[in-house]
Amino acid sequence: MTSTISIKIEFGGGLELLFNNQKSYKIEIPSLVPKDNSTDAESLSTKEKKPADVNYLIHHMRDHMLKERVELFMEKDTVRPGILVLINDTDWELEGEGEYLLKDRDEVVFISTLHGG
Repeated sequence: MTSTISIKIEFGGGLELLFNNQKSYKIEIPSLVPKDNSTDAESLSTKEKKPADVNYLIHHMRDHMLKERVELFMEKDTVRPGILVLINDTDWELEGEGEYLLKDRDEVVFISTLHGG
């Protein structure tokens, strides 16, 4: 098992505005991550681990990629209502939502279905 996983992230529906106006990212995350989804370097080396899942990815995106207005992306510990999440072109609700275990070269797409006026 590799120590990191390569993930492609894409944004649509205006969400890219919160992520430095960039529609697509390729990132590397650890294959084993803290159970509490903390993303700082100390936690990555000291806390109890679990396989990387979408819940961790969302926290990683908040802590390391999101440029502004976290409340437009996250609510509590998940994406806010009105954001469609696709994992490899499949609705994440069919894949177990945040519990989905990420695999190398997975593609995760976040699309806002809320449009301002």
